[in-house]
Amino acid sequence: MIRLLLAEDQAMVREALATLLGLEPDFEVVAQVARGDEVLGAAREHAVDVALLDIEMPGATGIEAAAELHASEPAVKLVILTTFGRPGYLRRAMEAGADAFLVKDAPAAQLAQAVRKVLAGERVIDPTLAAAALAQGADPLTDREREVLRAAADGATNAELAAALHLSQGTVRNYLSTAIQKLAARNRAEAVRIAREKGWL
Repeated sequence: MIRLLLAEDQAMVREALATLLGLEPDFEVVAQVARGDEVLGAAREHAVDVALLDIEMPGATGIEAAAELHASEPAVKLVILTTFGRPGYLRRAMEAGADAFLVKDAPAAQLAQAVRKVLAGERVIDPTLAAAALAQGADPLTDREREVLRAAADGATNAELAAALHLSQGTVRNYLSTAIQKLAARNRAEAVRIAREKGWL
């Protein structure tokens, strides 16, 4: 039996997925979590073969959870599921060690097939997202610029950002200015919106 972990914060979606996957004769859903920071513990406790991770979760994103799980339990195969077809998410998921990247509206049979393929050593990527990621190009932001932009998303002042990130106000201003310039945005709010739409935040 293929032992599966489901990480999805929406209970109805998680339970529906568990039911659908449980109908497969070779699958057993042995663990379900609603938070990204619960993934690693559950994967270890239940000795899972494949983790299916939603991107948007409290505690940690599916991509962050994937990176942690990949570093700690490299034998576990990682399938990222998303509602948001953002090319930047695909790139970040692959960098985190994901074996498959699928949108949630894919048929259940396609998801089951993807699970079997990754266990056979294949990589499975939604073809529309793959094409969009290639067309979009690489994320121009550095890790630090991304961190400052993410922190600025709630409208914090430069002084508040500097305190939260342990940087000087001048450094925060420089990172924001560079990020705004790279994204061809008019201001920090627009830079945050653009980066989010592309899946870079």
